[in-house]
Amino acid sequence: MGYKKDIFKGVSWLGAFRIVTRGMSFVRTAIIARILSPSDFGLFGIATLTLSFIEVFTETGINIFLIQQKDEADKYISTAWIVSILRGCLIALLIFGFAPLIGSFFHAENSLLLVRLMAIVPFVRGFINPSVAKFIKDLEFHKEFYYRTAIFSVESFVTLILVLIMQTATALVYAMIIGAVFETILSFFMASPKPTFKFHKQQFKKVIQYGKWLTLAGIFDYLYQNIDNLIVGRILGTASLGFYSMGYKISSVPISEFSDVFSKATFPVYSKISHDKQRLLQAFYKSVGITSLLVLPIGIVFFFIPSLIVSILLGPKWLSVAPVLKYLALFGVLRAISNLANGFFYSVHRQDIVTITTFCSLLGIAIPLVPLVLLWGIKGAAISAVIGSMIAYPVNIFFIYRLFYRKQPTQ
Repeated sequence: MGYKKDIFKGVSWLGAFRIVTRGMSFVRTAIIARILSPSDFGLFGIATLTLSFIEVFTETGINIFLIQQKDEADKYISTAWIVSILRGCLIALLIFGFAPLIGSFFHAENSLLLVRLMAIVPFVRGFINPSVAKFIKDLEFHKEFYYRTAIFSVESFVTLILVLIMQTATALVYAMIIGAVFETILSFFMASPKPTFKFHKQQFKKVIQYGKWLTLAGIFDYLYQNIDNLIVGRILGTASLGFYSMGYKISSVPISEFSDVFSKATFPVYSKISHDKQRLLQAFYKSVGITSLLVLPIGIVFFFIPSLIVSILLGPKWLSVAPVLKYLALFGVLRAISNLANGFFYSVHRQDIVTITTFCSLLGIAIPLVPLVLLWGIKGAAISAVIGSMIAYPVNIFFIYRLFYRKQPTQ
C-alpha cells in the first residue's frame, strides 16, 4: 500500500502544480498571441530550438543520477554542481558561436540577437543548486510544488510586462533570463545541502560515465520532439514554424502534462520498489491506466472542435493552425502514454532501453517527414509526429516482456 500513497501524494502535488501553471500559461499565451505575430513566435522558436539542441548534446543526467542514489546523494552535490556550471558555460559559448550558422540554416538572419541572448540562460542555470533534485528523490513533493510554482509565476509575470512594453520576441528571451536568475537564487534558499567548489575526480568520472546513455537518449529525444520543427522552419519559414509550434503548445502540451506528472511522481517510487518485480509492474500498469483515462478525453475535445479552441484561445489570426490540432492532439495522447515507460526503465537502471525506444520513434517520424511536409505543409509534419509516437509501443512491449515475463534459461 505504501507505494500507492507515495504516488498519490506525488500526483496530487505535481498535478496541482501543472493545473496552476498551465492555467497561467494559457492566459499568458492568449495575451501575447494577440500582441506578437506568428513570425515573432517563429523567431523565438528558433532560439529555444538552439538552446535545447545544444543542451541535449551535453546532457549529464545529474538529476536522474541523484534520484537513483538511495542513500548517497548528498556526497555528490558539490561535484554535480561543478559539472553543471561547466556544462552551462560550454552551452553558452556554443550558442553564441553558432548563432550566425543557425540564422543561415533557417534563412532568418534577424534571429541572431535572440539566439545570442538565449546563451545567457544556460550560463545562469548552470549555477542552480543540484540539491533541488532531492525534492523528488525524498518524495517531498510539496517543496517541488512551491519551488516550481514560484519560478513559473515570476517568469510569467515578467513575460507579460516585457511583451506589453517591448512588443517583440526579444521580450520572451529577457523573461527567460530573469526567470533563470530567480530560479538560481531560490534554489539556494530552498534546497540543502549547499554545494561548494570541491572537485572529486572519482565522483566526476562516475557522473559522466552514468550520463553516457542519458546523453544519447537525450539527443534522440530532442530530434524526435524537434525534427519536425527544424524541417518546418527550414522548408516553410518562420511564420509556418510559429503556427506549428503554437499548435503544439496548445494541443499536445496540455495532454503530455498528465504523463509528465505521473512520470515525475512514479520514478522515485519505482526506484524504491525496483527490487520487487511484481509490485513494480503493478504500479506501472496502474499509472498507464490512470493516465489513459485522463488524457483521452482531452485529446477527443481537441480532435473534434479545433477551430473553436483556436478562436477562443488565440484569436482569428491563428485559425490556420486549426486543421493541425487534431493530429497534434493524437500525437500528444500517444506520447503521453508511451513516455510512462521511461521512468519504469530508469528505475531498473536500463537507460539503454529508453535510448533504443527513442531512436526507433525518431526513425518513425524522420523517414516520412520531408515528403509529408512538402505534400501537406505543417499538417504533414503533425502526421509524421503521430507515426513516430506509434513506434514506441511495440518496442516498449517487447522489452517489458523480455525483462519481466520471459523465462530465464536454467544453468
